[in-house]
Amino acid sequence: MNENDRNKGKCTCGEIEYELTAVPMFVHCCHCTWCQRETGSAFAINALIEADEVHLIQGCPEAINVPSNSGIGQTISRCPSCKTALWSNYGAAKDAICFIRVGTLNNPDACPPDIHIFTSTKQKWVELNNSVPAMDEYYQRSKYWPEQSIARYKRAIET
Repeated sequence: MNENDRNKGKCTCGEIEYELTAVPMFVHCCHCTWCQRETGSAFAINALIEADEVHLIQGCPEAINVPSNSGIGQTISRCPSCKTALWSNYGAAKDAICFIRVGTLNNPDACPPDIHIFTSTKQKWVELNNSVPAMDEYYQRSKYWPEQSIARYKRAIET
């Protein structure tokens, strides 16, 4: 892989290309039933990063509002042609933080999960090793995130 492609990603058809200009703050592997339904898979892997660190190289994603378990809803940015989900915005962070779908990165190996969440509803055939924390539900950010990531998150949502 070309060094310049390390932090880039794209949709399936290539209409949308983006670049991360910083390292993600934290990476979730979410096993909730909502993520399972949305992805058609056993889990979703999301890299959390400030929205202003996600730069479009080409194309214009469409924002689709969908329900979420919290009741607040989320906005999923998708390619208007192939409909690949590229990232979501939701929760208290709203538009300040993007939950990048790690599978859309050119090098998804660069963003392994820092934590598994909502494992109470994970598929029984998914086996987790103990390499990263696994939470039955959500977790307390201050207990698991590095201090610099917490500071970045706070700066992003305050602006």
